[in-house]
Amino acid sequence: MFSESLMKKIGIFAGGVLFGTAGVKILSGRDAKKVYTECTAAALRAKDCVMKTVTTVQENAEDILAEAQQINEERAAQEAAAVQETEEDGADPSEEGTM
Repeated sequence: MFSESLMKKIGIFAGGVLFGTAGVKILSGRDAKKVYTECTAAALRAKDCVMKTVTTVQENAEDILAEAQQINEERAAQEAAAVQETEEDGADPSEEGTM
């Protein structure tokens, strides 16, 4: 009456329902909830650790940026002083040759 493939499919379906029901019971049990709570607490601790590291890296990056800007400002000031000194020491090229 029933073919072999139909019986196999019904058996697989019944096994899936049974396994799913058992899985739901296991996952909703007291022990499982304790495991979920512990895992969540560990994830929160890891998040705090990561956030501390991110804050440290961000502070270091801000320090590096500030120091780099200061170096560039000092370099620009030195170059401006060198140009000004060159202009004061030497004659203006546009004045040479006119008398």
